[in-house]
Amino acid sequence: MRDAERSRAAILAAATAEFTAHGFGGASVNEVAARAGINKRMIYHYYGNKEGLFLAVLEETYARIRTAENELRLAHLEPPEAVRRLVVFTFDYFVKNPEFLSLLNTENMHQARHLKRSERIREMHSPLVGTLAELLKRGAETGAFRTDVDPIQLYISIAALGFFYISNNPTLSTIFGRDLAAPEALDVRREHVATVIMDYLRP
Repeated sequence: MRDAERSRAAILAAATAEFTAHGFGGASVNEVAARAGINKRMIYHYYGNKEGLFLAVLEETYARIRTAENELRLAHLEPPEAVRRLVVFTFDYFVKNPEFLSLLNTENMHQARHLKRSERIREMHSPLVGTLAELLKRGAETGAFRTDVDPIQLYISIAALGFFYISNNPTLSTIFGRDLAAPEALDVRREHVATVIMDYLRP
């Protein structure tokens, strides 16, 4: 069992690097096998085909960010502190895990064709939506938050304000003639995103 787990972990790590570098169309199962140091037949045994492998990579990628979010223990915090912590975490996660953005961009180019086959993806996101809904409810009851906030819309805004900045950083830096990936620029953007979200939530 441990050998199988190690093999799967090696395959997913290699596949993540390959799909990140080359997208779905350009990625090679042969290269994944070479990167993982295993026989290609093992990939087909575990994942069926290239599409199955890409879906497994996507699911693992989402599972990692959801696991990291759970470790924030947001439900135990006061609502304003919890939401701000989620905003900062999300921005920093995107900065530290550019492969996440690359894989999502690839899947969006494919109209979420692979994720639509996932039996896990919606249940993965349900706890986060539930936590946000409860935070918004508690925040509204204490007068800290407005009362008309949709938790899904809120999370989309939190993600979008960081995602666009990071995924488009090379073009934005070129257009505006400023290194928007510099540490001080990231600090400014992180604070900007947090301020925008928290100002929106005020009654």
